[in-house]
Amino acid sequence: MRAAYDEIADWYETEFLPTTTPGDPLGIRRAITEQLGPGPGRCLEIGCGTGVHAAQIRDLGWTPFGVDLSAGMLRHTGGRLPVTRADATRLPFRDASLDAAITVMAHTDMPGYPAVLREVARILRPGGRFVHIGVHPAFCGGFADRGDPAAVVIRAGYLDGHWTKTSWTANGVRDKVGASHWPLPELLNAFLEAGLEFQGFGEGGSPVPTVLSVRTSSASRQCPAAPVTGPR
Repeated sequence: MRAAYDEIADWYETEFLPTTTPGDPLGIRRAITEQLGPGPGRCLEIGCGTGVHAAQIRDLGWTPFGVDLSAGMLRHTGGRLPVTRADATRLPFRDASLDAAITVMAHTDMPGYPAVLREVARILRPGGRFVHIGVHPAFCGGFADRGDPAAVVIRAGYLDGHWTKTSWTANGVRDKVGASHWPLPELLNAFLEAGLEFQGFGEGGSPVPTVLSVRTSSASRQCPAAPVTGPR
């Protein structure tokens, strides 16, 4: 099976990442520190790509390892962390076997993300931690023109929930591999339906947020919540 990122893996590692603005303009590093917090334990990065976040996760006291569908991306991990090629909707780990899991700016690359969350709830030990850090569903997507960061334009399409390659820039990733979109309520309900319990939230990027972070834990008993169908 070929993954979308196989086609751009070399560009991503050698051109896209090195030209990323230095520092932490989107608050991703801050979100990892605040939401994941200190270890110890084994922390699985789902959609780890080239493993660029492994050093920070290791510095927090965790033992990082990763899974990704793209063999091309995994070729660039360079020993940053142990990796396995796998579909995130069928993670190759036993029930209740891991201490923590995290996904960083990758959930829009996973069309079956609700199924990924169910897998997360399955593999985490009771009380295990899961951190989601992703593009902000209310302000980023094919419906959002971020050409002027001080005046983001939100067009029709936010409520649709769809996959698209539409992007405000030709210098990023989404116009090349596409992205899946979930409106905010649909995204948050997917956590609840997987049986994950909310522990905290954060936003990053300014003046209009680019990143939404969510900290959850697996329930003490793996009993998925009933689907949320509408107002009570």
